[in-house]
Amino acid sequence: MRPGPLQLAALPPLSLYVHLPWCLRKCPYCDFNSHEWRGGGSSDALPEQRYIDALVADLDAALPLVWGRTVHTIFIGGGTPSLFSPAAIDRLIGDLRARLKLAPDCEISLEANPGTFERDRFRAYRAAGVTRLSVGVQSFNDEHLKALGRVHDRAQAIAAVEEAAAAFDTFNLDLMYALPGQTLEGLDADLSQALALAPPHLSVYHLTIEPNTYFAKFPPTIPEDDAAYEMLDRITERTAVNGLQRYEISAYARTGHACAHNLNYWQFGDYLGIGAGAHSKLSFAHRVVRQVRFREPRLYMDNAIAGRAVAQSEEVGIAALPFEYMLNALRLKDGFRLAEFGERTGLAITSIQRGLEEAERKGLIERDLARVWPTTRGFDFLSDLQSIFLPD
Repeated sequence: MRPGPLQLAALPPLSLYVHLPWCLRKCPYCDFNSHEWRGGGSSDALPEQRYIDALVADLDAALPLVWGRTVHTIFIGGGTPSLFSPAAIDRLIGDLRARLKLAPDCEISLEANPGTFERDRFRAYRAAGVTRLSVGVQSFNDEHLKALGRVHDRAQAIAAVEEAAAAFDTFNLDLMYALPGQTLEGLDADLSQALALAPPHLSVYHLTIEPNTYFAKFPPTIPEDDAAYEMLDRITERTAVNGLQRYEISAYARTGHACAHNLNYWQFGDYLGIGAGAHSKLSFAHRVVRQVRFREPRLYMDNAIAGRAVAQSEEVGIAALPFEYMLNALRLKDGFRLAEFGERTGLAITSIQRGLEEAERKGLIERDLARVWPTTRGFDFLSDLQSIFLPD
């Protein structure tokens, strides 16, 4: 690589993200790159093998960018990755292992939907090499599930989580709150059911109306902000009583069960993204580069197999780096080490000094000589805190 403006003494940890883009049904709130699979008969089967061929070709073309680096975590997301058969996931993980240097304790996560759940399927993913499952439950209330366009019901959700607990040493349960028509009592019922299943990790997401979604065109009535804050406070209070500590703005975990892959994002680590629409952030000695793959699955497959999966590649400007770092690091309850800011961005701490002083003056952060971390108020008003570090 030609000389660039940064001086990175060492490269950050590297993760791999693999995007499997298909779902049974597109949820009305979802703005991810996911596509409904409307296949009917056997001739309309999911193109598992061709898509994995494309992923492998994509990875082969990207290998020179990460040559010799250890991969610490792999996350297979979507879409609904559990639409892919265990045999396809087994082939995928085998192909990844053959090309990449994986850490001995590499966390390999797979997103799963209770609507695609079959008994023993989760065990087969475990046998294929998956070490962690992320189960997208969202709610245990059938009315809410219907309003959210989910393809599973309460009974399927409970069965899927029980199967995940039996098959894996660690797993994550996804829950949404501030749903259309949801009350604090309704949230409590969802939370009681979730906690009764004893998940070692719980991710909670505030339902937001995103542009270019069905809900953006036909918005449902959702709880007011004050009611949503009250719900989040209740979640934080009840999870703590059950041994789950909040370590990130939307994540709660028992000791030793935090999601290593997501932590790497939040600590401004590197990640190579392969698959339709996948994003990458890769550091080199003198620059940080972002890439995006072709978004539409068939276009992606055609281009990846031809050795040109990347639709967009650009260097992150020096002026944008402080905000990009703070956008991630301030999501963590324990914040970040001041030394790590320099290690990950190649910049001096003076580039965020003015922002730190303003955030401290507003009571949004606390700091000592080694660390910076958000206060309770900073967590409650995270977007206000992050915006302080926007480039001028």
